[in-house]
Amino acid sequence: MREPSHRSGFVAFVGRPNAGKSTLMNALVGEKVAIMSSRPQTTRRAIRGIVSRPDAQVIVVDTPGLHRPRTLLGQRLNDLVRETLAEVDVIGFCLPANEKVGPGDEWIARELADARVPVVAIVTKLDTVAPAKVAEHLMRVSELADWADIVPVSSVKDVQMDVLLDVIVARLPLGPPLYPAGEVTDEPLEIRIAELVREAALEGVHDELPHSIAVVVEEMVEREQASDDPRVPLLDVRVQLYVERDSQKGIIIGKGGARLKEVGATARASIEHLLGRKVFLDLHVKIAKEWQRDPKQLGRLGF
Repeated sequence: MREPSHRSGFVAFVGRPNAGKSTLMNALVGEKVAIMSSRPQTTRRAIRGIVSRPDAQVIVVDTPGLHRPRTLLGQRLNDLVRETLAEVDVIGFCLPANEKVGPGDEWIARELADARVPVVAIVTKLDTVAPAKVAEHLMRVSELADWADIVPVSSVKDVQMDVLLDVIVARLPLGPPLYPAGEVTDEPLEIRIAELVREAALEGVHDELPHSIAVVVEEMVEREQASDDPRVPLLDVRVQLYVERDSQKGIIIGKGGARLKEVGATARASIEHLLGRKVFLDLHVKIAKEWQRDPKQLGRLGF
């Protein structure tokens, strides 16, 4: 009998902060699974997105950016990346085309030198630079290590995304699908909602604040059907935003609560798009002093 040709497995995207990993994963999945922001270190979890096609199923794992940690949270995120890399079938090392290969990239390349699985170098953000610069960047990337392959892509312009997927699939083991058809992630709903709130809170804030924001969904309660009007919320979602200092709480809330209302409106629209239904979003801001450095508080916040 002929051997089955279906392949399935895990690929982890790794790279320094803001290398385009989350955008890349969302583009491959075809749906927003990981939140995106121009702020470095937006991703704080190993988020799985599922790409299914007739001949393969690829579980893409988006990881936090590897960096030199300054807090216990940073150290734990780096540890999470290393644990994830030890459990996947392929590693995709993301290097943005619009930034020079630097010491951080060289450090990650050394970290990956002993990887037991194929490492594919992925040059992201291809649409942001001129072709001549791309050629120069590819040459520099090729000098970093003996990669299994090098694939330049643009997630935004859908350039070579099919090529990248083919390269990944070719290196996965033979096997049946690991998730039912139609699933795009195994992230719990509460986590996805919390991340959408954090994404909204990250926009337009000061540089020091993004790393100090943590979000937890405390309660989701179904309302009794009181109206046939589709505009009436049928789900109450209570969310707590944590910051480290009084000044940060003031920034999040804004003058007269204007900033928090803006965050709520943006997040509610994203949540309603995710759920396909109206929600009532109740946001609260609380101070958890130095939570990034406190093991107990990190545990309570899910890190």
